[in-house]
Amino acid sequence: MEPATVPAAGLVHDSVSTHEFTMQFTSTPRGARLARRLVSHRLHEWGHPYDSTSNETMTLIAAELVANAVRHGHVPGRDFHLRLAATPTALRIDVTDTRTEKRPCRDQDLQLPPSDHESGRGLLLVDALAADWGVTPRAAAPGKTVWAVVDLL
Repeated sequence: MEPATVPAAGLVHDSVSTHEFTMQFTSTPRGARLARRLVSHRLHEWGHPYDSTSNETMTLIAAELVANAVRHGHVPGRDFHLRLAATPTALRIDVTDTRTEKRPCRDQDLQLPPSDHESGRGLLLVDALAADWGVTPRAAAPGKTVWAVVDLL
């Protein structure tokens, strides 16, 4: 079944009708790859071509957030949820997982890990590329949502 594109007022920065895509993915590397590809595909369908800065930026942010959901937010038997929204002025991604205790902290200074570490740079990329990002508690159950906004203007 094809996810619907529906109007959703106020999702990003204004009350202009938006596009919205939501889907649940398995908390596996395969689920993360599929989520990243679908973000790029949806953005292309919404008028942000694959090779555009907006598509490439949001796809990179999506890759980092879903990789973190799989690596740090995984609870056996639980999936992660992705929501992508677009208005004429901004794009927003929300990635929700079911792990409450592993929350990225934006309040502390993000620092580069030592050069011999293979990971730890994802949120630095998100922080550099997004106009804003943050973490909110999951509304209806244990977990958290990590979100990022990219301005289009």
